Order: sequence, then structure tokens, then C-alpha cells
Amino acid sequence: MQSMEIVNMHEAKTRLSQLVDKVTKGEPFVIARAGKPVARVTAIESPGPGEQKRLGFLTGEFTVPDDFDRMGEQEIADLFGS
Repeated sequence: MQSMEIVNMHEAKTRLSQLVDKVTKGEPFVIARAGKPVARVTAIESPGPGEQKRLGFLTGEFTVPDDFDRMGEQEIADLFGS
């Protein structure tokens, strides 16, 4: 995991627009007050630290036929002259 940029409160206020642009490009940052981290800023759609987007978001939306690996088997064989 890459380290996040840490900015103090005053700098965050001054550079907010620039920092938000970076967040939308996948570069979260931490806001600190008196040198202590108080908030992590990430894009809403981004996964948390150490997480990855997971497969399965379409679970239940469609089904794969049991014979999926044999669909069109005869037509394919015919194309190869078998």
C-alpha cells in the first residue's frame, strides 16, 4: 500500500480544490491537526485501505446454463470437419 499524503488543516483549506482533484484520481490524503491525523479523505466509490473491488457484484442477475461449455459443440466440430 502506498503512503498517503498528510496535509495540515490550514493547508487542506487552502488547497481543497486541488486535493479533491487528486482524490478523484485515486490518491486519498489525510488531514492532520497539530501533527495528529484526524481524517482520511477518499473518493466515495473507492475501496478502503487494503481492500479491492470484489467480483460478484452481478450475483443473481443472470444464470449460466449447465451445458455452457458444450453450447455449439456440434457446429464447431462441423467447422473443423470432425
